[in-house]
Parts: sequence; structure tokens; C-alpha cells
Amino acid sequence: MHAILALEDGRIFRGHGYGSPGECQGEVVFNTSLTGYQEIATDPSYAGQIVVLTNPQIGNYGTNQADNESAKPYIEGLIVREFSPISSNWRSEQVTDEYMERYAVPVLAEIDTRALVRHLRNNGVMRGVISTTETNTDVLVAKARSIRKMDGTDLARVVSTKTIYTFDKDDTRNQTDNAYLGAPADGTFRKQLHVVAYDFGIKHNILRMLTREGCRVTVVPAETTAQDVLDLKPDGVFLSNGPGDPEPVDYAVKAIRNMMGRVPVFGICLGHQLCGLALGGKTYKLKFGHHGGNHPVKNNATGKVEITAHNHNFAVDPDSINANEVELTHVDLNDQTLEGLRHKTLPLFSVQYHPEAAPGPHDSHYLFRDFRQMMEEWKG
Repeated sequence: MHAILALEDGRIFRGHGYGSPGECQGEVVFNTSLTGYQEIATDPSYAGQIVVLTNPQIGNYGTNQADNESAKPYIEGLIVREFSPISSNWRSEQVTDEYMERYAVPVLAEIDTRALVRHLRNNGVMRGVISTTETNTDVLVAKARSIRKMDGTDLARVVSTKTIYTFDKDDTRNQTDNAYLGAPADGTFRKQLHVVAYDFGIKHNILRMLTREGCRVTVVPAETTAQDVLDLKPDGVFLSNGPGDPEPVDYAVKAIRNMMGRVPVFGICLGHQLCGLALGGKTYKLKFGHHGGNHPVKNNATGKVEITAHNHNFAVDPDSINANEVELTHVDLNDQTLEGLRHKTLPLFSVQYHPEAAPGPHDSHYLFRDFRQMMEEWKG
């Protein structure tokens, strides 16, 4: 079936439609990962976005339940150069076309994704519409221009869990029999620690990494107050990734401020941005964001360079952070974006990138061990 992408600036791309027929809309971003399209599709941080994948062939190894990072795909639509109608992999349970149709995700293929990515890189991400039903491009461009902008939009409360639940080593999603996920260096822990994790759009692999460090995780909704979290008597609090602009998530910023110094805190992605705001800093929107599994990040403490997985449209302004209180721990070597911070006296640290990856490299797995060590030191 014929499909059209219309961007808000009037640029039109025509191709072939797969997945779910119909129409979708959102902010169009590009991701440079070579593999992991299913994990990308099911990452709640992509809510409200249409994702362009730069790897030329997508769908060739199919999909399976184990690779989901949440219960369903959160991308609004998918754009690729070549979409494989078949899957060839022993782990595949469903071809990707059927998977996307099952979850009502439109796919646009057979377009020049290089031209689209260059257009977005030069002009910045922009709103767009994919349609297999509307052929009038003027109508589609008008729809694209009417889409609500990501700036000022709180999507964390939209994707967050509505109820509290527990995730531990016995949870089937933990995949304890998967040798590729690895295990803690020492294999066992003297004591299980209790972590309360804020769900702003949390990924399954984050929960897996926490349990692999000997933690029992209680996941709570985004709007949970600091007192309600402290009443759960956690050994540490985790702030998850998530979609949208961090500034409207003021309820979480208030909760972090009320927990600082009372319990160890570790934040990732949106959680990092919220830590920055709680520490008195400011955030801003990047021109085309960071999305991919190949970003070089320097650890300022060790001098080592980690190849890391990213998915963020906003960042913390390093000049807005009080250097007397907060250490800037990591920096992106592509564009000098702030990628990590740590409070100098309180048990709080965060990173902008994704140490749990899925998809992506494992260079930063050590951060989960650092979190456990911080909790143990805090307990004395």
C-alpha cells in the first residue's frame, strides 16, 4: 500500500506502507542503532514520536516476547529504508510486519532515509504525519503543523504505571535463564536491598539490572510523593527514563528535593534531567536529540571513554549547575552535552544515557553496581 510522510516544513516523502494501515502523527526523530528495533519500538521514552532507523534493513530477525522493553510498542510510527517481509532467526516468534500491525503501528518503507535523516539533522526534529489513507499532501502538512509540540508536554504521567508492583529475581520478565544478560561479578550478595523505582517510562532491562545487583524493586507511579516512597522504607530510590519535557514534571522535582539526603538516589535519562532541575539547574531541548547505541561518553573521573546507548531530546545545562555542590561526571564527546552528575556530599548521582542499554553496548553496566555500593555505604 502507498504511504506518505509529511513534515511540518512541507517536505514530503512517498513510499510503501507496512504494519498497520491508517495514519499516525508525532515528532520525527532518527535512531542510529544497528540492531534492537523491537527494544526501540517498546521503549516508553519514544511516546509521541515517529522513529526513523538509519540501518538500511529492518525486520529481518523478526520479533519475540523476550525482547519487549514494555508491554507494547510506544512509538507512533516507524520509518525505514527496507522492511523485511520475512524473519530469519531461531528466536523469532512473529514477523515484524505482523507485530507492528498487531499493535497498530504504521510503517513507512522504501524511502531515502539518508535524505530524511540529513534533513532532520540540518533543520532539527520536526512534527510529521504518516498516512496510507490521505493523499492530499497539503492536508497532511496542515495536520503536522497542528500537532502539539514536545516542548512543555508532560508524557511521564501518561506512560507511567497506575498501580504499585514488585519486580524481583523470580519475575518471568527477569529472564534469569538468559546467559547473554550476564550476572553480578561476585554472583551472590550478603543481603537483598530494597529499591523503590519511579516509573516515568521505565524499561524492563533497568529492572533486570537492578535485580542482578541483588535488589528487590517496588515500582511506583510517577506522581508518588516523597513521603509515600519513604514510608516504603527503601534502601535506595531509582528515577527512570521517560518521554517528554522534564520541566512540566514538577511533581517529581518536588519529590526528589524532599528525598535528597534522606535516601540514596540514582537517575537515568529523564530521571537525570529531573535531578538537574531538583538541584537548581535548567534543561533545554537539543536540535535533533541523541538516539542510538554508539555515543562516546567520557567519564571525567577515570578518563575512560564509554560507548553508550542514548535516547533523549532534552539535556541539563551544565552552566546552570552549582559547581560547589555538584560534580559533572560524564560528557558526550560528540557535542559536549552533559551526560552525568553527582552531588558532592549527598548520596545522589545520575546519567543522561542508558547504562542498561537494550539495545546497545554494556560499557556502563558498572553504574548499577555503583548504586548498590552507595546504598550499602549509606546503610553503614
